[in-house]
Amino acid sequence: MRTRTDTALRKKRRRGSYFIEFSLSFWPLFVLMLGIIDFSMPIFLRSAFTNAVREGVRYGTTYRTLPGMNQVQSIQTIVVQSSAGFLDANTGANYVVVKFYNPTTLVEVTSGIKNADGNIVEVSIANYTWNWIVPLWGPHNPLVYNIVSADRLETLPRGALRPAAP
Repeated sequence: MRTRTDTALRKKRRRGSYFIEFSLSFWPLFVLMLGIIDFSMPIFLRSAFTNAVREGVRYGTTYRTLPGMNQVQSIQTIVVQSSAGFLDANTGANYVVVKFYNPTTLVEVTSGIKNADGNIVEVSIANYTWNWIVPLWGPHNPLVYNIVSADRLETLPRGALRPAAP
């Protein structure tokens, strides 16, 4: 038969074991949580950037411009705004590249009216690097993203003015 002193003595001996058990279970769970975040962020980032360049192409095919900007600057701004905050408002446009191509020769149009009817607009996020949160998984090689989307510019309605595209 157990007495009260045996039970109290047993509880007193087990008091420090809670902290040891917590520390032994916390660190593996913490590493597992960081691993899940570290592997899911690049997938989310690629999805967000794919959506952003698609939004830029959709905006470019409508020939619209934002106030005080030409068409290329407007497309770059739309891509930065659609990037889920990963592209900074000040430097994010440096990663966004907008090009226009001739639809028959597929050569980049560098002079004249770049955004002419029928040309192809290509919007891309180029050379964006993502560093791993926890570089424990091997050599510290950042991921480099190059994401591209393109579409054909349609004919403007009669009487509509074409925006400037440098």
